[in-house]
Amino acid sequence: MSDQTSAPRRRSRFGLYAVPVAVLIAAVAWSGFWFFAASQVGVQADAWRAQEAKAGRVYDCGDRSVAGYPFRFEVRCTDPSVMLVSQTAAPQMAFVARLAEILVVAQVYDPKLVIAEFKGPATIAERGAQPTLSVSWSKARSSVVGLPAPPQRASLVFDDLAIDRTGGAAPAPLARVNHIELHGRQVDGSAPDSPAIEAVLQIAGGTLQEVHPLLAQPFNADIHARLNGLKDFSPKPWPDRFREIQAAGGSVEIQQSRIEQGDVLSVAAGTLRLNAQGRIEGELQMTVAGLERVIPALGIDKMLEEGVPQATLDRVAPGVKSQDLSNLFGALDRAIPGLGKVIKQNANAGISAGVNSLGTEATLEGKKARSFPLRFADGAVFLGPLKVAQIPPLF
Repeated sequence: MSDQTSAPRRRSRFGLYAVPVAVLIAAVAWSGFWFFAASQVGVQADAWRAQEAKAGRVYDCGDRSVAGYPFRFEVRCTDPSVMLVSQTAAPQMAFVARLAEILVVAQVYDPKLVIAEFKGPATIAERGAQPTLSVSWSKARSSVVGLPAPPQRASLVFDDLAIDRTGGAAPAPLARVNHIELHGRQVDGSAPDSPAIEAVLQIAGGTLQEVHPLLAQPFNADIHARLNGLKDFSPKPWPDRFREIQAAGGSVEIQQSRIEQGDVLSVAAGTLRLNAQGRIEGELQMTVAGLERVIPALGIDKMLEEGVPQATLDRVAPGVKSQDLSNLFGALDRAIPGLGKVIKQNANAGISAGVNSLGTEATLEGKKARSFPLRFADGAVFLGPLKVAQIPPLF
């Protein structure tokens, strides 16, 4: 017999190339999809702008670019502006906001979640007029869930926020905040034509000018609230919005409020409404630790120096006239220099003690506190019998 040697069978190389080829085909298909979708960003953006313009929100972009390949879309808009045109005010009003840049990011696999970053500063002005407000920050970002339908949730966060009034010889500071967060969502089950909104506002290191001396000192705040009576999200002047909420019997439910300022700590809850004149009505149940430190900031000593308003005297000392009290302090000063001042100081201390006796004794986060109602009546704010502030009408 002769040996027969069989030639080795040549192995197919298809298996070696199958996976790379499949990956290449998938990559080409995905790239085609991404670039097609990116080309549609401008088309969709223009359609969205046209729809928003009908509702009175006119958006513009100096230059627009799309990036983010392969798994997300990054739309960068430089020199953006938005003009809000009232559909109800007569004559028609419009406000224009401008800022340096907006970067909008959406993941391909979750396009309903949109994240945006904003580059400042921003200016706000009436159409055709010089800016009246300037807003700057070190970092600003937002997120919205639910687009392109009405948003289900939205958040806005700023670091080192500064708001100034412009137009004068020098900018006038209105607000400073180290960190601020605003979160909102539609309450599940609320009607589309009357959405209820739950909101959370958190402020760290905030100051507000031109509101009340108490707010001019740094404070921290954590406020949970619910807004009822909103009809829609269409743009309109704030007076029109407030009037609409009042007509619908709307309210703001302060579900939880915690404000801390130095040694002063307060928590509050209650419901506020607007009356037919646009003034705030309602009551908040408050618990305050360090109330004695708040009294000087309420300006009671200044009230005594300038003369106690007759309305306040009618509540705390019926029959006593404001002018008579001022004349008495002046006569005492003339008879014995400094005596009127001493009596005013003692009166202020007496008022402080009286306010400290309001409500009931309580403990707040381990500190001695007082619990009492803070009452709002026709825009006036009352701490017990004392009127401590007057809020102007909102429409």
